[in-house]
Amino acid sequence: MLADLKEKLKVVIKDYPQFKIDFKLRKWETDFLRFFHSQTNYNISKEVIELFATVYSGQKNYSFYINAPTEELVRERMNDTVKIIDKLPGDPHFKDIEKDIRKGAEKPKERNIDKMPLSQKVEILSKFAKALQPLNFEVYGTFICNHVTSYIVNSNGVDKMSEANPCYFEVKAVSNENQVTVLECFGGEDIQKIAANKMIDSLVEKAKLAKNDIVDVEAGEYEVILAPRCIGDLLSMYAWSSLQGYAIDREDTDLIGKEGTAVYSSYFTLTDSPSHPDVVNSEYSSEGYLLQDLPIFEEGVFKNFLVDNYYANKLDMKENGNSGACLVMKTGDSCLPDMIKSIKKGLYISSLHYVNFINPKETSLTGLTRDGTFLIENGQITKVVNNLRFTEKISSVLNHLTAIENKAFTFPQSENYHTFSISACSMPHVKVDGFKISSSTKTV
Repeated sequence: MLADLKEKLKVVIKDYPQFKIDFKLRKWETDFLRFFHSQTNYNISKEVIELFATVYSGQKNYSFYINAPTEELVRERMNDTVKIIDKLPGDPHFKDIEKDIRKGAEKPKERNIDKMPLSQKVEILSKFAKALQPLNFEVYGTFICNHVTSYIVNSNGVDKMSEANPCYFEVKAVSNENQVTVLECFGGEDIQKIAANKMIDSLVEKAKLAKNDIVDVEAGEYEVILAPRCIGDLLSMYAWSSLQGYAIDREDTDLIGKEGTAVYSSYFTLTDSPSHPDVVNSEYSSEGYLLQDLPIFEEGVFKNFLVDNYYANKLDMKENGNSGACLVMKTGDSCLPDMIKSIKKGLYISSLHYVNFINPKETSLTGLTRDGTFLIENGQITKVVNNLRFTEKISSVLNHLTAIENKAFTFPQSENYHTFSISACSMPHVKVDGFKISSSTKTV
């Protein structure tokens, strides 16, 4: 039992009073379905139990990882640590490990793995494939349910348990005629909100648009509508690059000293909301700090950085533990059809791909459009546009918001490193003026 091993880890901590020890014990389960050419390609169920440990001797530290941990293996690694740790260089900025012993509800969660068996996943996939077949599209994608149980215990008395229950559903339809792709996705913790029939209707409408003529557009500045996935990806990158404590420490953000200052369009409000019902909920940070919803921007005014324990100590800031994994952008008062109608000549961008920073401090980046870029002419979507390269600043996008949709969509994000981790954002469509297109790829 995982809980039994956690109790044994607490005994290990007591047996090494000369150290500060931080243990993170996790059980990760997944049920992973992939489909290809409208057929189930494979289904994998997997379970991993793992331990991440960091031991501190003053300002020196040593970390180790154990797959399938036991008390015996932990004690072996602790004995190795005793021999090594004092020979290592120290971190002069380290002060202490997490001290927040407050607890949340720590309620168990009903597993999506059990609520959505393989047969039901295949049934949903079959509905998508059947709906897209008359348009001569094949369906590809993934349907993943995870369940993660985590324990955090340390020498400062932190003793916490949390569960995460994320799902990730993404369907891509590919035209057999012109290879244009269109996309629908869903993510979060409440798998009952999946609304497959609405997703099918939306994907069919996109597929119909994808059968139109394909054109190039010239480089230049365009009025664009960014789909929720697009603005969410940009804001997630912004949170990772410019809003963390390490960005302050490296002086790699232009937001230093601007708390309480209006820096962006008054249309723009962004919160990191670990308790929001549509995202993957988190009670604690990765270190065990009890999380609260955190305003980041309110009507364009910068409110808070995302500060963990280490940088709170190093920079003499207040810790909040937020990481930007649960971003929620406030909706506006515009409906999507009216946003499209308001554009004389512009672009609808469905998805972004291979986005990389040019200069994080300036928030400048470049990337490609993907999965359905469409030309808007005189208030109507008229043609498919070959995928485009854009070179833009996130700050410019946020300063040139001219309309925000009156409803939000939840979409999943993932990391494919080690165990497959899933988070989710809640975002509306946004209209942006002066979005910079640098070239066409000449391909769909």
